[in-house]
Amino acid sequence: MIDYTTHSRFSDPGPLAGWLDEVGTGSAQWRRVASGLVFHYWGNGPITEHGFPVERLAEVDLRYAADMFARLHELNPAPLGQRRATTERIVGCCRDFTLLFVSMARHHGVPARSRVGFAGYLVPGWYLDHVVAEVWDGERWRLVDPQFADGEVDLMDVPRDRFLVGADAWRAARSGAIAPDRFAVSPELTVPGTRGLTQVRHDLVQDLASLNKHEMILWDLWGPLSDAPELSERTSPPPTSWPP
Repeated sequence: MIDYTTHSRFSDPGPLAGWLDEVGTGSAQWRRVASGLVFHYWGNGPITEHGFPVERLAEVDLRYAADMFARLHELNPAPLGQRRATTERIVGCCRDFTLLFVSMARHHGVPARSRVGFAGYLVPGWYLDHVVAEVWDGERWRLVDPQFADGEVDLMDVPRDRFLVGADAWRAARSGAIAPDRFAVSPELTVPGTRGLTQVRHDLVQDLASLNKHEMILWDLWGPLSDAPELSERTSPPPTSWPP
């Protein structure tokens, strides 16, 4: 079994590991801290409208938690748990909120991993591309959404029918249980390949990578992944067994 209490090269906080000693313990605390460390690169409109110079958009491509913590420390070396000004956060996306949460959990010896899939609780009628954390509570894996302060679901224990991990989304889309065109990065985004089976396949592969402790940037393309907007009806389903 994969050891989710130890860091991957992506979640390792690096030289600033000691900074994480100050954040406290428990999933609720790590979720609170993580939610205040990242500013979404498009979810609140252009970042320049919130005091960020446009050059800081490049922070969304930070791959490793060590680099994220280093940048956060550069912006404000105060304890991580203290409230930060908007521009003292890194510019990122849902993957980054989650990776920082997972880094804190693993630092404190708690099994945690990133899960890539689709949230059905963000926009009514849609399942939107999203990344959340999964934490072992001693009895079961719980889905935790580190990005939002509150929501219409319990963000400390997101129901499995409201967040579909990669394989569950793929099966739902392929079987017709959920119309494939209901899966998207955003309802307003019309870029080819960002909705339907192409996007579901992308998240399926990304989720499998996360289960193997390779927490990829969401626009990484490798192997069978591409931006092709259409998939063949003969595209094979995923394996029936996944890491526990």
